[in-house]
Amino acid sequence: MTATPTPTRLRTPGLVDGHVHPDKSSWGAPWMSRRPASTLAELIENDRATQFSYARSVEERAYALLSHALANGTLGMRAHVDVSSELGTANVEGVRAAAERLPGLTVQIVAFPQFGLVTNPGTLEAMAASLDTGADLVGGIDPGGIEGDLHGHLDAVFGLADRAGRDIDIHLHDGGEDGLAQIREIARRTTAAGRHGRVTIGHAFALCDTELPSLGETLDLVAEAGIWIATCALGPDPVPELDRFERHGVRLVAGSDGVRDSWSPFGTGSMVDRAHLLAYRTGAITDAELERAFSIASVAGGAMLGLPEIAEWTPESTTYLEFEAENLAQLVTDRPAPQRVVRGGVSVV
Repeated sequence: MTATPTPTRLRTPGLVDGHVHPDKSSWGAPWMSRRPASTLAELIENDRATQFSYARSVEERAYALLSHALANGTLGMRAHVDVSSELGTANVEGVRAAAERLPGLTVQIVAFPQFGLVTNPGTLEAMAASLDTGADLVGGIDPGGIEGDLHGHLDAVFGLADRAGRDIDIHLHDGGEDGLAQIREIARRTTAAGRHGRVTIGHAFALCDTELPSLGETLDLVAEAGIWIATCALGPDPVPELDRFERHGVRLVAGSDGVRDSWSPFGTGSMVDRAHLLAYRTGAITDAELERAFSIASVAGGAMLGLPEIAEWTPESTTYLEFEAENLAQLVTDRPAPQRVVRGGVSVV
């Protein structure tokens, strides 16, 4: 008779989704076919049309995704939620209502001007109102490529954040030297305003282009300003050179971005899956490289969100996940769901 091996239980810190859009998700609904899109502008227009066609409320859809993420070990989340003159604060209110139904999950909401800020009159006022109805941070989007007004857009974002005493999280898809110039301007404003560690840039594709002459200078400015960079390792999108980011001292977190929304049919809401994708896209081979991907999807996100029970995790912590895995390298490779999700000594799943 051959004995059956006893499964190995691995205890880990909780996971953090550092960049996700729960108000856009169709999670839990029947299949949604996507329209083709080849540009960022087309993706945004598809999103605008889809948002106004959903039969289920923002709260219902967000709760479906958030509860699934929690079951898969996500204990913290930075949620980018659309605010505009058309939508007002409704999406923020829906996501906040969904989050309040899940006390085991910390959700920080970014008021996100997906459809433009200075180019969409009334949106800045809606952004300000959203900070009183559930949003925590002030967002922004491509000051150059979408808004066409680098200083006007950043004046609005930093000005609102200063008046409200909030942190900032800006989407920046623009690539090339122009993208790096925008990032340097954000870094300069961050330093000048004394906002070290209180600004995040999502995507930051220009920082992933190792051929750009001013990349090193820009990475140094980002590190000096304490700016967090959120990467999602999506499809053909650029990914950071992790060793280079580490050499320059740039802090990186991982996120899901869109999960089954109008932009993409992909996404599972599992940050173990996202760590796997980041490891795969960055050519991880060794155990240390696989473990680094898990750390970016967990303890780094905990530091960005200010969650010490994740950021400063030890095996003795009362907040933890349990997996059937030998070690973190195998966990990132095999992508199992957690067997237990515990926060503050209480099982939340």
